[in-house]
Amino acid sequence: MEEGKVSSVENGSSSEGRPPNPLAAAYKQSFSNDHVAVPCKKSLVRHPSLMKMKMPDVSVESGHCLEDCGSEYIPILRSGGSTDIGFRTSMEDVYVCVDNFMEDYGLKSYIDGPNAFYGVFDGHGGKHAADFACHHLPKFICEDEDFPRDIERIVISAFLQTDSAFAEACSLDAALSSGTTALAALVIGRLLVIANAGDCRAVLCRRGKAIEMSRDHKPMCSREKTRIEASGGYVYDGYLNGQLNVARALGDWHMEGMKGRDGGPLSAEPELMTTKLTEEDEFLIIGCDGIWDVFRSQNAVDFARRRLQEHNDPAICSRDLVDEALKRKSGDNLAAVVVCFQQQPPPNLVAPRPRVHRSFSAEGLREIQSFLDSLEK
Repeated sequence: MEEGKVSSVENGSSSEGRPPNPLAAAYKQSFSNDHVAVPCKKSLVRHPSLMKMKMPDVSVESGHCLEDCGSEYIPILRSGGSTDIGFRTSMEDVYVCVDNFMEDYGLKSYIDGPNAFYGVFDGHGGKHAADFACHHLPKFICEDEDFPRDIERIVISAFLQTDSAFAEACSLDAALSSGTTALAALVIGRLLVIANAGDCRAVLCRRGKAIEMSRDHKPMCSREKTRIEASGGYVYDGYLNGQLNVARALGDWHMEGMKGRDGGPLSAEPELMTTKLTEEDEFLIIGCDGIWDVFRSQNAVDFARRRLQEHNDPAICSRDLVDEALKRKSGDNLAAVVVCFQQQPPPNLVAPRPRVHRSFSAEGLREIQSFLDSLEK
């Protein structure tokens, strides 16, 4: 696959061609030998409030290193994505599906099992930041010399490098100024890694149950509000500094008081959640907030599960989600990606019959019935 494709055409994926590339000149300049940010090896610099934050209490595990899958479960990946402008006048959502990450980016695979990258990017103030992140974020990940080892550090570093590189591109061409939320999902062997900065969302279907693999970064969230205020910002009427309705995003360097080289209230650092995939994991949905404005997480899983049972095609399923969001009058651009981990469609789940609890024994009920019968005589 060519670099920068919006979606892979393999394994049942949909294809909508390469993303628009209005940044070609700025890309060339900002990624020349004089400007390119080399893969980061030093420690990441974070705001103290981020260092103290804890992950949400969900049933996932921390995965800091890769392991030999051996004879354990190995997921079989199939994916597809879809977008729609919705009721907006311009389209600012982008997605990417790469079912064979290392091969498509020219890397030798040193692991058993799959290696894949999926992402959704919800632009605001223009599409340039979303296009830039879609094109460069996976490259920064795979170009790190430690990839695929130390995956969590690499992914966080790639988000921050993408943000810095876009700042440089904007300094060369102010017309590119914009921002984007970003959510990336990587499958390395049977390890699923989700990195989120903004209000896109990833939801894992585990035997029919929705497992949220990301947290929406809204300014009113107590942890985000604490971080924002510790960084010199404020929340007004639910908006960061009265301007943005997200607390984390790439770009937006043109907005005064949001970001600086020494930090700021708008963070580009993602939160990571990881889990080891098992035979019970059926599929993953990642989508921009236009999807989640009209779907609850469990509702989306139930809807997608029924569709996959009908046609077992993740590309069609992603389109089904987008079409249903339109029917439900979502007012935003729409982007959804569905990643299946099994070849077969999700199985029918048979609910166990509830045990009947009686207050009387069968003999007692017969005696009562006999008494009632005698009253009728």
